[in-house]
Amino acid sequence: MTRVAVVGLGAMGSRLARRLVDAGHDVVVWNRTPERAAPLVDAGAQRAETPGAAARDVEAVITMVADASALRAVVEGRDGVAATIAAPTTLIDMSTVGPAAVRDVRAAVPEEVGMLDAPVLGSLKEVEAGSLTIFVGGPSSLVERWLPLLSILGRPIHVGPLGSGAAAKLVANSTLVGVIGVLGEALALADGLGLSRETAFEILAVSPLAAQADRRRQAVESGEYPRRFGLSLARKDGDLVTEAARDAGIRLRLAEAARGWLAEAEQAGLGDQDYSAVLGYMLGAARSAGPATTD
Repeated sequence: MTRVAVVGLGAMGSRLARRLVDAGHDVVVWNRTPERAAPLVDAGAQRAETPGAAARDVEAVITMVADASALRAVVEGRDGVAATIAAPTTLIDMSTVGPAAVRDVRAAVPEEVGMLDAPVLGSLKEVEAGSLTIFVGGPSSLVERWLPLLSILGRPIHVGPLGSGAAAKLVANSTLVGVIGVLGEALALADGLGLSRETAFEILAVSPLAAQADRRRQAVESGEYPRRFGLSLARKDGDLVTEAARDAGIRLRLAEAARGWLAEAEQAGLGDQDYSAVLGYMLGAARSAGPATTD
């Protein structure tokens, strides 16, 4: 049994903590809104008053928060993790924040404290089932030490030194953001050229987008997009991809365009919906432009 703290109890963090509780670990939890901890406390976890209190006298601290600013707040803020964490405790950041934020956190905690970055690929169904893909960056010895714990949550893949996990997650998410953008534009093009929706999906069924088109067809036709991954979070990830590329001197034209669609949909009030709601936004934009005409 491992004594582990989970800092951040959003949709993913709360489910992650619950898997650890159910696996028999001694779990301490903290969240900015304390009521989110109540179901976990009922299940056997202990609630800490601050991130710093959660990080005291545990073997590992897992942070799972929405973005880099939230990560800085729980690590570097007043009563943050950095104020109390000490060797041999390991900090494992599982947020999607990009390599620069991982470097900032590494600089904020004591040098002797080990750290891994381990962002995940997957959503609510995967975290509940323990089938996440986990991109782990850090020293091999530290990765080996925490493989049993991470394996409760999914399939850990050691991708390189600290920061490599964050980099790998951006590569993966660049495809997620890009594919949804390409699918939306293909459907919008079909609308604009006067093809029926049924015909459009028949065409896409024999294209490289076949699997994604089939997966999204019901949502597009019903106009209902059940939330799994928030659109505002997908836009944030698009920002991280394009910013990291610029920092590396790489231009990603497709990623920038896909990120732009997400930003427009968020500005239109869809930020709290599933990221696939961008498809409905894109189709609405196509309809407002009117059908194509020929002479």
